[in-house]
Order: sequence, then structure tokens, then C-alpha cells
Amino acid sequence: MRAHLGDQLVVESPATGATRRDGEIVGVPHDDGTPPYDVRWSDTDEVTRLFPGPDAHIRHIGHQSESDTRETTQFVSERPSHRPLDPGDIGRRVAHERRRQRLTRAEVADRAGMSASYLAYVEERPAAPDIAGLTRLADVLGTTAAHLRGGGADLPPGEGEAAYHPQLRELSPDECRDRLGTHGVGRVAVSTPDGLTVVPVNYEIVDGAIAFRTAPGAVPAAAVGTDAAFEVDHVDEAMSQGWSVLVHGPARAVTEVDAMRRLAEEAHSKPWAGGERPLWVLIEPKRLTGRRIHTE
Repeated sequence: MRAHLGDQLVVESPATGATRRDGEIVGVPHDDGTPPYDVRWSDTDEVTRLFPGPDAHIRHIGHQSESDTRETTQFVSERPSHRPLDPGDIGRRVAHERRRQRLTRAEVADRAGMSASYLAYVEERPAAPDIAGLTRLADVLGTTAAHLRGGGADLPPGEGEAAYHPQLRELSPDECRDRLGTHGVGRVAVSTPDGLTVVPVNYEIVDGAIAFRTAPGAVPAAAVGTDAAFEVDHVDEAMSQGWSVLVHGPARAVTEVDAMRRLAEEAHSKPWAGGERPLWVLIEPKRLTGRRIHTE
């Protein structure tokens, strides 16, 4: 018997052949797809590890028709799944927090007491981990189960209580560069006819410079030709901690065709605002300052 993530395990009554229990395979510890399997049961939504008996068979969802995958080992497909990955909101948040902590799946899975294959399933498929598993993941990732579920996503950050004995310290230029990272969302401050305006933009770090896309005539485009200010921050609501980095430097438009093509090809994502935004703007950091709030 062999299975893949996302397949269905069905346990039938040996007397009548009727389905007694079924569930989705969310963990396959062995690379060759052999048992045991981590199964999320449809009747309880709980995940348990199972060594299938003679009354169980695998339905290879997305591989073969049900009639081709009835229990007979020599006919079980061993091809890997080619279904496109479609992570759910929880999976995206788990993967984001894991990468932010610079942890591997194996490290997180080991600390959370689950298989690495199940964690991969959570991150890559629209899974719904039980509250115990989600709480363990949150503890390992330094956040909360509510955050991983998206609770408070529409609320402004910083509404929590201040931590006991908070410490505020300046960040060095190197620490500021580390926190700018390679890409994300930041805010650019520009002067407009209506006064100083601050707007968020998706940005990349290219050869040490901040690069973002916008449309000619849009508010962020007003940064071109000025000494611009750009800010990035992160707030850990659960721990009442956070940091902010402020960048000052001249902003210019990228006009070289090869440079524009390179920026477009290497960009991690398209602007969240959508639409045509062909103008690339570069801010060369001349002054970096930052602060961090942490606890003892």
C-alpha cells in the first residue's frame, strides 16, 4: 500500500463493504509512501497515525479514478501528485512566520511534535489543523493560534498592553539593513500639493537600494528627484515587541531598459494595488536609523 498527501483512506466493514470511516491523509512519514499515515478523520476532524489493516484502502484523489484505486497493491499508483499547490490562509501565515524566524520545516515540525510531511501539507494545502496542533505551532513560531487563524487581521497593530520592563534601543546600520530584508511592504513619504503624504508600497532590495513600482502621476512617483524617506516596521502583538527602520536618501526613476527588465524579472511579487505600474523608483540609502522595543 502506498499513498500521497491529500489521498483518502477508507475503512470498510468486512461484512457489508460499506464505508465505516474515512479521512484525508495529511502525513506520509516514509518517502516511498508506505504506512503508517497521519489521517484527518472526516467524522471528528482529528489527526491520528494509522497502520491500515486489511479492511482499508486508498483513494488516490487526483491520480486515478476510484475504480482503479481499490485495494490491490499492485495496481496502486506510485506517481507523485501534480496538482497545483493552493495553500489556505493558515498555511500562508504558518509559512510566513516560519521563514521570518529563519526555521526549516524539519525544525518547526520537531519542536511542535508533528511530522515534517504534515507541516508541509499545512503550508501548501488549505488545511485546518486542530487547536492543539495549531497552538503548538504558534508556540514554536512565537505567536498565537488566533494570529495564525487571522484573528485581528483587520485591526491596527499595537492595541495590546505594553510589556513589563520594556527596553527601547537604537539599531545599528547593519541591524537596520538586516531588518529591511529582501522584500516586503514599507511606507514612502512624499511632498504633494496637499502636503506631506505617506503611502504603503511593495518593495524589493536590489544591490542595497530600495526599489518599488508605481504609476506615473501616482503619489509614490512624487518621490522621484527628491530626498525621500522610507519606513519599514514590524509589530509582535502577542509579545508587545517590535522594531522600525527609517531610510533617507535620493530617489530616482529607473529608465534603462535592461535595468527595468531585470527588476521586473527578479521581483518577488506584483504590487498589491494591481493595475499597470511600469515606473520603477530606486531610493539609495544615505542614512539608516532604527529602534527596537524588547523585554528583558
